[in-house]
This record gives sequence, C-alpha cells and structure tokens, in this order.
Amino acid sequence: MTSSMPARLDDIWVYLSAQPLLWLAATLAAYLLGDWLYRRSGERAAVNAVAIAIMLLIGLLELTGTGYAQYFEGAQFVHFMLGPAVVALAVPLYHNRKAIRQALLPIAAALAAGALTAVVSALVIAHALGASSETLASLAPKSATAPIAMGVAERIGGLPSLTAGLVILTGILGAVFATPLLGAFGIREPKATGFALGLTSHGIGTARAFQVDESAGAFAAIALALTGLALALLAPPLTVLFR
Repeated sequence: MTSSMPARLDDIWVYLSAQPLLWLAATLAAYLLGDWLYRRSGERAAVNAVAIAIMLLIGLLELTGTGYAQYFEGAQFVHFMLGPAVVALAVPLYHNRKAIRQALLPIAAALAAGALTAVVSALVIAHALGASSETLASLAPKSATAPIAMGVAERIGGLPSLTAGLVILTGILGAVFATPLLGAFGIREPKATGFALGLTSHGIGTARAFQVDESAGAFAAIALALTGLALALLAPPLTVLFR
C-alpha cells in the first residue's frame, strides 16, 4: 500500500504537468501569496510580491525538474498580458496629463541624467571587474523594460537571456530599495519618487510606484517608456566605447 503511494503521486504529477494551465495557475498562486505577504507586512517595500513569487517558482521548478521551455508553454498567457498592461498605463497618464505637461523640463533633465548614469555606471563597474564584451553588452540596457532591453542586447552582441535576468534583478532591487533610499534623503514627493522608480526599475518599479500613489505611478509609467527609448539610443554607442 505504502510502496504504491509514491508511484501514484508520480502518476498524478505526470498528468498535471502535461496540462497547459498548471504553470499559469502556479504563477498566479505564487504572486497572490507574495502579495498577501506584502500586505501582511504592512506594505513594506522589502517584502516584494514579485521577488517572493520568483523565488517560489524557482523552487518549484527545481523540485519538479521542470525546464523553462515547459514552464513558459503553460504560463505564456502572463507574458501575453504584458502588452495590454503597458497599454493600460495610458489611463493614469491621461488623468495626470496636466501635471506631466507642467513638469516637462524636469522630466527631460531627470531622464538624461538617469539614463546616462544607468548605462555608464553599469559599464564602468563591470569593465573594472573584468567582464567580457558579451557581458557588457548584456548589462548595458538592464534598466529598460525587458522586451526593449533584450532586443538591444541582441543587436549589440549580448545574451538576451542574461539581459532578461539582469532586468528582473534591477527591477526588484529598485522596487525594494528606492523608496527607503529616497526617503532617507528627504525625497518624498510622489511624482519624483515615481519617476525615479520607473526610470531605474521599469515595470516592477512602476508597479511599486502605483502602490505609493497614482500620480507616482503615472510618472513612473512615462519614465518607463522614455527610458526604454533613451537606452535603445545610448546603450549601443557606449558599449562600443567600453569595448
């Protein structure tokens, strides 16, 4: 009886793993658990729902011996929804259009300084540590949103898969540390906080900005879009320079 139990559980797992909705359900469950822990913590930035969900999913994939290709086949609907989610950012942008128009000059200055710093600081540190040309090219666009960053990295000789990991890591670190760090320097204005989050931490930072304030989210959304464009222009020539 007991010896047949593991075999029966294996059969159940083989059946479940063949179902296309299994990994979609696992992804949603992991995020909902991360979000619940975030709210239970008093909405502390350090308890990031995305980071928790990623760790849970990595553990589950390792435990079950599931490859990324198999996981993505079931969870790709989440990837598809990234497009509508980005388009939906137009709603808070529209609601805050007056404030955005009034801040065009500060937005332009912050974008130029932030995008340049994001690329140059990463390349300088990586170059000083002896990183290869391929790694430099993968690292340069890390502060852009994933589709743009991966496309830029591929064009300049980087590894899109490595860039994707760096983009996620950048987003999580920014979402966790940006608001406490800005607060420590006395920067608590929602618009400034939101723009900084969107510029440095793309989609994950933008999600964090919406948790702070709607106006912060709107400024994070515009920073996300403009930073993607700026890094697509800046990353290639600067990477060539450091090579």
